[in-house]
Amino acid sequence: MNKSAILITGGAGFIGSNFIHYFMDIYPEVPIVNIDKLTYAGSLQNLKGIDSNANYHFVEGDIADDQVVQQVFQNFDIHGVIHFAAESHVDRSIKDARSFVDTNVVGTLNLLQAARNDWEEKGELEGRRFHHISTDEVYGSLGEEGMFTEETPYDPRNPYSASKAGANLMVKSFGYTYGMNVILSSSSNNYGPRQHEEKLLPTIIEKALNGKGIPIYGDGKNVRDWLYVDDHCRAIDTVYHFGKSQETYNIGGRNERTNLEITNQICEILNDLRPDLLSKYEIEKFQDLITFVEDRKGHDLRYAIDDRKLRNELQWEPKQSLDNGLKQTIEWYIRKWESITKMNH
Repeated sequence: MNKSAILITGGAGFIGSNFIHYFMDIYPEVPIVNIDKLTYAGSLQNLKGIDSNANYHFVEGDIADDQVVQQVFQNFDIHGVIHFAAESHVDRSIKDARSFVDTNVVGTLNLLQAARNDWEEKGELEGRRFHHISTDEVYGSLGEEGMFTEETPYDPRNPYSASKAGANLMVKSFGYTYGMNVILSSSSNNYGPRQHEEKLLPTIIEKALNGKGIPIYGDGKNVRDWLYVDDHCRAIDTVYHFGKSQETYNIGGRNERTNLEITNQICEILNDLRPDLLSKYEIEKFQDLITFVEDRKGHDLRYAIDDRKLRNELQWEPKQSLDNGLKQTIEWYIRKWESITKMNH
């Protein structure tokens, strides 16, 4: 392969796979190398239809293994890195913090070192870009007022967000120390097709479709800002191509909802889309399935992102309304659920 490629890490996961679909659609001539460990959260099913594209190359491998990472840079001419790969579930990080440090901190360091060595050798250190995908969770928790800006000090509250904060600092240090062209973006909670079922929205939808209790932590008053995954993909594309080196850009949806509100909204859409299941499960509405469970340890009360920098400097804004995005997402999960149900009968 002679052409310079973009390295996508974690491209079989939720946001990474959506991004590859998006990117190959917009830039069909740019080769993509996707490295993914294929943990429980990654699936090659997410890349159906892309795997046959001559410009797409898949490497099964662990970024925490520096030999594997170096090999990728030897085998391909990597022009830029867009780094999604991460352990990302807070509950899992509370049970097992080490794997989060291995992937999120050590893995990021391995990528930075391999990129720096390769690009320095080619005299391209400033011309090639390393874009690290982070999360608003590094900023900690908000009270009822205020928003996270790019200047908000890091205040992570669980091993997942601590490992992402560590990775962010590592990326910035390579920018300052070696003059690498690095850039970061932090987004609010993503939702959309291809998300792993352990996350909040797929859990709500799946439990409802199966007539099971929909678990809500604590009193359901924790607030999250929701961003449709395709809007996030457009934002990453914009930041990668036009953002300033060394800068961080926050990406928000401006859709703050309590967990209980978002659950009610999903139930409402399901009431319209699948009224047949209500009689089957002998309930009046899907909201009847909501059950409150013991709160998560160190559960951050509220996240909200101030993304004016991205909107003003790079003219990005989300296109998808929450109502529309939720409806499309739920329809996608219904199709998936129907095909699984068919297979099991």
